[in-house]
Amino acid sequence: MINLPSLSKKGLSIEPSVTLAIDAKAKAMISSGENVISFSIGEPDFNTPKNIREAGIEAIEMGITKYTPASGTLELRKSICKKFKDDNNLDYSPSQIVVSNGGKHSIYNALMAILNPLDEVIFSIPYWVSYPELVSIAGGTPVMIKTKEENGFKFNSEDLDKVKSDRTKAIIINSPNNPTGSVYTKEELLDIANWAVKNDVFVISDELYEKLVYDGEEHISIASLNDEIKNLTIVINGMSKAYSMTGWRIGYAAANQDIATIMANLQSHTTSNPCSISQYASVEGLTGPQDSLIDMKMEFNNRRLKMTKLVNEIKGITCNIPKGAFYIMMNCSQYIGKEVAGVKINSSVDFSDMLLEKCKVAVVPGLAFGDDNYVRLSYATSMENIEEGIKRIKNLLGEK
Repeated sequence: MINLPSLSKKGLSIEPSVTLAIDAKAKAMISSGENVISFSIGEPDFNTPKNIREAGIEAIEMGITKYTPASGTLELRKSICKKFKDDNNLDYSPSQIVVSNGGKHSIYNALMAILNPLDEVIFSIPYWVSYPELVSIAGGTPVMIKTKEENGFKFNSEDLDKVKSDRTKAIIINSPNNPTGSVYTKEELLDIANWAVKNDVFVISDELYEKLVYDGEEHISIASLNDEIKNLTIVINGMSKAYSMTGWRIGYAAANQDIATIMANLQSHTTSNPCSISQYASVEGLTGPQDSLIDMKMEFNNRRLKMTKLVNEIKGITCNIPKGAFYIMMNCSQYIGKEVAGVKINSSVDFSDMLLEKCKVAVVPGLAFGDDNYVRLSYATSMENIEEGIKRIKNLLGEK
């Protein structure tokens, strides 16, 4: 064994992504010939639309394979500004836009731009798996609000008052939400916005699932409510979910000029520009035909209704009908502390492992999102897989 100097305490404290670990385990079982149905996937199962793929090929053939400005090409940043104006009634200049290597990278840049050591960042439980780690990497302290299923897993200004301290620096809002599918209304966002302005607290608004809202719900960007909250808000979005471009790695952020400048400077010394080919294709995604997006959303809606109906027919299991994204949080709390198929269930991890081993269905334990009473299921898979996968769970656990 080779002896090394001491390693980074911060690096050693970072936990691997549970969602990726479960997905990797399921894929390993599939590659060995086992018939596994995976509900752990956090990306659309559709191919990137043809016009976007063709734009990427065109970029390669045209030789658009060189460095670009660190914060993205001017053409793409102008297209993003137009998108914000058309979709969200938000006015930004290209210099206020920073294009990064995915939405996760944009959130990291935002946190690095605003946090000083031990500054606190508030977000809700259940949370997207990377929020606590990203805050910690940036030197901040995660502060979490435990939300309730009956309240749609959402927090309000009263909840914020209970956890606020002299070190509170920012709030993270994720709407539509991963993993709960919750969507904040305009009134709910205004309540939070007023609190943020009153307390001089930044808002990081994670809007990656903006295009995937259902039941007549409307996506509202908190930054659009008034100029005061816009100045405090860093809007995060990207191409991954709406345009099925997860592997292309294009996210973007919009913020006031001071914050955007810091984010751009950080990126210039860490990753430099995002992939030039992906940027070129993203312009086509934002400005070209949107038909495929509409078709994808319609199919996700059909799957959402089917999955929630079938899940709520399983003995001892319940779930809310999500208003956005492509996930449900399945409440398995009635099985915690019990034995199922010869397996003692002490946690959502045990429950998830049991489903994978006993009926070859992969889900993500709620512990990854901070709530051990749930598991997350993704309906970014075929209707056939949804029906077969839920049937397997129902056969294992029983019908109501």
